[in-house]
Amino acid sequence: MSNQEQEREQEIQGYRPTFWNRSYEWDDGLKLELGQRTLIMGILNATPDSFSDGGRFNQAEAAAERAAAMVEEGVDIIDIGAESTRPGFDPVSVEEELRRLLPVIRAVREAAPRVPISIDTYKAETARQALEAGAHIINDIWGLKYDPHMAAVAAEYGCPVIISHNRTARDYTDLVPDVLADLEASVAIALQAGVDASRIWLDPGLGFAKDHDDNLEFMGRLSELTALGYPVLLGTSRKRFIRQTLDLPVNELAEGTAATTALGIAQGCQIVRVHDVRANKRTAMMADAIMYKSAHLQGRR
Repeated sequence: MSNQEQEREQEIQGYRPTFWNRSYEWDDGLKLELGQRTLIMGILNATPDSFSDGGRFNQAEAAAERAAAMVEEGVDIIDIGAESTRPGFDPVSVEEELRRLLPVIRAVREAAPRVPISIDTYKAETARQALEAGAHIINDIWGLKYDPHMAAVAAEYGCPVIISHNRTARDYTDLVPDVLADLEASVAIALQAGVDASRIWLDPGLGFAKDHDDNLEFMGRLSELTALGYPVLLGTSRKRFIRQTLDLPVNELAEGTAATTALGIAQGCQIVRVHDVRANKRTAMMADAIMYKSAHLQGRR
């Protein structure tokens, strides 16, 4: 078999380009594979004021129950956050964030021992202590730009780090190129700190420093982000632009979120961050089957 034929066969095996394949293994024995199918990241808010489920899971016992339920629904990663990032949120101190976070990490590790945990924080000390407590991935909504020590923590622990797009103001000259340039600047920060390129994931930051039309535009142009060659996480679940488009309350957005999941997968997104795990797992399975079949047929031509 020629090199070209081998590359084509590899691409057909998991319809995404081979450079998107990633394999991670942690000291506790957990493993994670990217590039074989879409991964489902389940949201667990250990906060009293989340826009979607504030206060429901901020106690360790309730968080453990929710984590166990997400495992049953097919979750691949559990993302824990202890500070709401809704519009107009009130920042909390590192001490308060850790007070909320650490008991939940311990409870989730016990309830879902085979599922990697990501930590939704932009504070380096929070990330460090969370990783020491058993977390596996850093999810930084400020793309390593808020805390100058965050990239060094990611490099020190050798963990995957999710670099999300954000700005203090919506001051774009040209939306998509500007977002891509901002993300590439964040990638440069990571690489300069010693983060391995294979451990960098990107997130377009839909809902952050973007209005309704911006979010819709970027949803239609996600392929320009996935073309950069890094795994892309899409986090649209129950966000305002879906609520505004459908004119529905936050508890009736499962279908709208699933639509964005399918569109993201069609454009190469590899991980989706969601509240409704089961619905989006099924959506992803269907989208993956279609994409695989399409790539297989193209490979036969």
